[in-house]
Amino acid sequence: MSIKILANDGIDEQGKSILEKAGFIVDTEKIAQDKLIEEINSKKYSALTVRSATKVRKELIDACPNLKVIARGGVGMDNIDVDYAKSIGKKVINTPAASSNSVAELVFAHLFNAVRFLYDSNRQMPVNGFEKFDELKKKYAKGTELRGKTLGIVGFGRIGQNVAKNALGLGMNVIAFDPFVTEANINIDIVGIDQKISANIKTHSLEKVLQQSNFVTFHVPGGQLITKKEIASLKNGVILINTARGGVINENDLIEGLNSGKIAHACLDVFENEPRPSQTILNHPKISLTPHIGAATNEAQERIGIELAEKLIEALK
Repeated sequence: MSIKILANDGIDEQGKSILEKAGFIVDTEKIAQDKLIEEINSKKYSALTVRSATKVRKELIDACPNLKVIARGGVGMDNIDVDYAKSIGKKVINTPAASSNSVAELVFAHLFNAVRFLYDSNRQMPVNGFEKFDELKKKYAKGTELRGKTLGIVGFGRIGQNVAKNALGLGMNVIAFDPFVTEANINIDIVGIDQKISANIKTHSLEKVLQQSNFVTFHVPGGQLITKKEIASLKNGVILINTARGGVINENDLIEGLNSGKIAHACLDVFENEPRPSQTILNHPKISLTPHIGAATNEAQERIGIELAEKLIEALK
């Protein structure tokens, strides 16, 4: 009998094809959270793959004895009770490498949006561009270049290092913090030319990164790192970017910092109360917003699907 896999939050066609060629049955029909236990047991799935939407908690793990592997298409696994699953012999896997470049590019999409006021300009021009063109031109006249500025990277794993590559290419100074990384060699490939540029970046304390950066971007698995205390130590007019996990920046303290002018702008792809973010956050005039799309590129999803398939085959056979 073929081994059955439920890809409850979907899987790229390339990954699905790899699994099917290896002899697995892959179902991609989305099952509601409250029906998931019944479906896994009735169809005897051996593996469950999820992204961020489906929760795999102790109750589900205990209720599904046939489930041998839990797989996360992506990096963060805060929607899975990983330690408990492993403690009772379940295999838990994720795909940490596949989405790094896509998340890193989104960081700079947000940064360019902020320093040139594009997120606000794109709201105002359709409404007021005809009648108030000169007024808007004046409003957005004080942009900032990224070149020569300091980017603080909090969390210097795969994603953080990809962010560093982009920053170095733009001529930025990079300063990083990571409790598990003391230094990293950043290799930048020059496309079309057989040449590489390498830079060695040593990490510093979180306090130094926060105090010296014009922009701070977060690439950590979770936890609350930025509250009133940390905001007070930031440079005046700093821009904060969070594409990691909601709650890394306390949202109430962020609003206070934005309103006081201590923080010039915030760029958020993740929120404390997903999928229903705070209306205050959504409507704030100094925040650039995206709905948790860091890994949502065609290229990243294909890489995730392939990496997921390869790891599932290894885990199940």
